[in-house]
Amino acid sequence: MISFSPKQAQRAAGIAARRALTPAARAAANAAICACAAQQEAFRCARTLLAYTSFGGEADLSVLLEQAVRLGKTVAYPVCGENFSLIAAVPAPVDGWETGRYGIRTPVPARARLLAPEELDLVLVPCTAFDAQCRRVGMGKGYYDRFLPRCIHAAKIGIAFEAQRVEAASVEPTDWRLDLVITEGGIYHGTDENEL
Repeated sequence: MISFSPKQAQRAAGIAARRALTPAARAAANAAICACAAQQEAFRCARTLLAYTSFGGEADLSVLLEQAVRLGKTVAYPVCGENFSLIAAVPAPVDGWETGRYGIRTPVPARARLLAPEELDLVLVPCTAFDAQCRRVGMGKGYYDRFLPRCIHAAKIGIAFEAQRVEAASVEPTDWRLDLVITEGGIYHGTDENEL
């Protein structure tokens, strides 16, 4: 019998919970998350942001990111590099995308404009699980936990569905705590209460 660590169990449960959402519930949750994120000062003031393309049932930020582009913001996406490093890449307008590591849609680095972490004003971070204290469980490779400390000027906002919230995220000292977590249910500021 395979035994899972608490963190692995939270990760698996969070992924299962987000994949279990019905299409109608997912669409409504995605719309609510995008609308809430668009109202945040960190988004309104950001000139350059790092987002993600949804994968494996993650919250879809397409509407928010289209709005960001219309507002003249620069939107970069993560590229998984060697030694679990993360690169922020702005895709080229033509032939700018490929299927990258782990099967995730990602910019083609050779044709992208690469941004240094300190150039970012906002990072939108996917979660597999999170708690009200804004502690995050990711996919387990540590890409974001290595990258976020280098984003010295950026707000770090987690994005998840309410079904992924746990009482206490199983985290380690190297796991980076987020400034906020946004779900369809509201905003978590790192306290036990969320703001609806």
